[in-house]
Amino acid sequence: MAPAVPALPVRRDLRAAPFLRAARGERPSRIPVWFMRQAGRSLPEYRALRAGHDMLAACLTPDLACEITLQPVRRHGVDAAILFSDIVVPLYAAGVGVRIVPGTGPVVAEPIRTLDDVERLPPLHPEQVAPVTETVGLLLRELGETPLIGFAGAPFTLASYLVEGGPSRNHERTKALMYSAPDVWHALMARLADLTGTFLQAQVAAGVDAVQLFDSWAGALSERDYREYVLPHSTRVLRGLDGPGVPRIHFGVGTGELLAAMAEAGADVVGVDWRVPLDEAARRTGGTHPLQGNLDPAVLFADRASVEAQARRIADEGRSAPGHVFNLGHGVLPETDPDVLTRLVELVHTLRP
Repeated sequence: MAPAVPALPVRRDLRAAPFLRAARGERPSRIPVWFMRQAGRSLPEYRALRAGHDMLAACLTPDLACEITLQPVRRHGVDAAILFSDIVVPLYAAGVGVRIVPGTGPVVAEPIRTLDDVERLPPLHPEQVAPVTETVGLLLRELGETPLIGFAGAPFTLASYLVEGGPSRNHERTKALMYSAPDVWHALMARLADLTGTFLQAQVAAGVDAVQLFDSWAGALSERDYREYVLPHSTRVLRGLDGPGVPRIHFGVGTGELLAAMAEAGADVVGVDWRVPLDEAARRTGGTHPLQGNLDPAVLFADRASVEAQARRIADEGRSAPGHVFNLGHGVLPETDPDVLTRLVELVHTLRP
């Protein structure tokens, strides 16, 4: 029997979608809005669907991952969906011993500390993430005119998990390796840049409309260290996506002092957490990049008038950039009232771009 021929991705003409227009530095008819971690524990329907399913298994079960991705689009009317996944999915798919421990996060069975450890790190092949690309295919048939964002963890964040063995407050082992064995460090980062690039390129080939490179832990670094030990590798990932023409978003937490350097890495849109006002972020990035952000997720627990006031402020500051995608400055907190998010979307859509 001849092998099955993979289905071609659904091609949608979404050039007029507000999210994609803002990501190109244009002024759409409304300010587009989506939320990091919009598909997650804040939604009762998510909790019901995830019951009994391991996180990584859920990410790699196409019909389940598709439904979870769609939930916030249906409920909130956001302007983009983001693929339900996790930053360690490509490591797991490649064969690295990693698991997600509830209440802790990713835990690595054999942390990387030496060049021999780096050389044993397996590469990622596109066929190993077939469940993810199948999920993309399912979503393209369901999303209509709503763009789909793919994403991956940036090399530094993946490296930190691999070196520390799990989440770390101070990243002491990571920094020690970076400073004391730069040859090992750069070899590890090069491997992870290849892995991350393969993962994102597979998503783009499957039909996602944009991608986000997510650097959770880069804010632990000085700008000098970021430029020397991280920027070349993040640049390699983002420049590897030069051809397809999909907008590339680069986001990190606590990266206000790194915004100028991050803007040089090759992304089209720079994500900003809540610590730096968007007009100041526009100045730091040279006024050349559309920005994404940056409402403090904790604001959503305030009274309605305060949430509205903060949203209006951010919309005002966002006009300093060539384009603005409204988002939180990090992910939706699990205890957030979903109705607050829905009302926030409705409000943002009434504000002048």
